[in-house]
Amino acid sequence: METELERLSAAVGAALSARKLRLACAESCTGGLVAAAVTATAGSSAWFERGFVTYSNAAKQEMLGVPAALLERQGAVSEATVRAMAAGAIARAHAQVAIAISGIAGPAGATIDKPVGTVCFAWRLPDDTISVETRHFPGNRGAVRQQAAIHALNGLLTRLESRGTVP
Repeated sequence: METELERLSAAVGAALSARKLRLACAESCTGGLVAAAVTATAGSSAWFERGFVTYSNAAKQEMLGVPAALLERQGAVSEATVRAMAAGAIARAHAQVAIAISGIAGPAGATIDKPVGTVCFAWRLPDDTISVETRHFPGNRGAVRQQAAIHALNGLLTRLESRGTVP
């Protein structure tokens, strides 16, 4: 039986292939779940370029160029940070599309303003637009991470299809 991640990965792959686009992922709380789902899809080498697992703030700075001042001011779990992560992934990859994810999967790390399950997303498309969104997912660490990976791929697919994005 095909899982939701497998189904979405195949659909994203078909949408990217049809548009001759390549994907880069910048992941924090999901720890590479999106990249793992994508690379489990046969033929993904035609449309997946690379993934960055930037769990620490230092990794976000070093690998994606996220400014230290931004992380200090907004925090790692913020729309501003995922926007910078997506831009950094594009700047450092041979891809035209990026997904960025940062959140609090739990059980620790939560604050009053950012409870467990808070996840920020960014999607960067070939026209240089970056859309961002924050969601709150229920459940334990595994459930939050799984829902975040599904939402990231679904969000990209929705954006590609709604814009008819072509190179």
